[in-house]
Amino acid sequence: MSDVNKPLVTVAILTYNGETYLRQILQQLQIQKVDGDVEVLVIDSGSTDDTLRIVREFPDVKLHQISNQEFGHGRTRNLAAQLASGDFVAYLTHDAVPATEKWLKELLAPFAISDRIVAVMGKQVPRAGAFPLQKYEINGVFNGFGPDFGTSLFYLDDFVQDEGVLGAISFYSDVNSAARRHFLLNVVAYRDVRYAEDQLFGRDVVQAGYIKAYAPRAIVEHSNDLDRTEYGRRIFDETVGLREIGTAIPVMSRRSQAKLALRGIAGDSVRIIQDRSIGWKRKLFWLIVNPAYQLTKWSSYRRSTLVPLHDMEAINAGSLEHSRKR
Repeated sequence: MSDVNKPLVTVAILTYNGETYLRQILQQLQIQKVDGDVEVLVIDSGSTDDTLRIVREFPDVKLHQISNQEFGHGRTRNLAAQLASGDFVAYLTHDAVPATEKWLKELLAPFAISDRIVAVMGKQVPRAGAFPLQKYEINGVFNGFGPDFGTSLFYLDDFVQDEGVLGAISFYSDVNSAARRHFLLNVVAYRDVRYAEDQLFGRDVVQAGYIKAYAPRAIVEHSNDLDRTEYGRRIFDETVGLREIGTAIPVMSRRSQAKLALRGIAGDSVRIIQDRSIGWKRKLFWLIVNPAYQLTKWSSYRRSTLVPLHDMEAINAGSLEHSRKR
């Protein structure tokens, strides 16, 4: 491909049985208003549902297929950078739906601020059907990165004195993100770890002296469609994954588990009562049901702090990711 025809950005979507939202994602990508050509790349890792048929409804989309065994969160994102033609690689998971026609423009905008900005994270908003605990967690996380009317930049300096601040500075989610392709291929790539590859990438970016940005107007609708058991398994995966990449997470006592669960139940109950997007019947329903999600969350979290990292049998037994592999 000549430089004249080179796209500005490659949007890479990693799919595995992603039929539920994929058509909606691809339709949203067709209406994006951005100053440059857009290449769309789907990397599928062995879907058995209608994912591939949906992709083929969009003839301009490039499809690359790998086996389920070949997939790795970091490895496959590196593969996307290798296959991409754009100067930037924008990543979406198969359940993250761009909310507006300016999603991609907003996601790329921070790169113009400085060449030192090499990675950008967009905002996630929960789907209408998300259970309250998940909804309030997502809103709380992304509201903490800065106001919706500005761009927030994160980098290391003398202010960062402890692991907690480093964790806040380096936090990264690649559900809705973009990076300079040259940077991914030649400076800092994703590491091939079992889980939490995005958190490790964010840390690697800032520790290498570069800047990552948060683009709050680059919005996707995203919340995992999980039942309570699956949610607990995901908490287990996330926490074990953080431990595996070296994040210091102390063992949780039963007393702390109970305290945090009760605090979460109380906080969510207040938020449910005040939530104007929920009718009174659903408020009553969630005031009864949501506490079980809090209990599951902290029970799973405690188990994730106790499991030995060398015991893959025990890790796999508690893992949502492992349970979904064929």
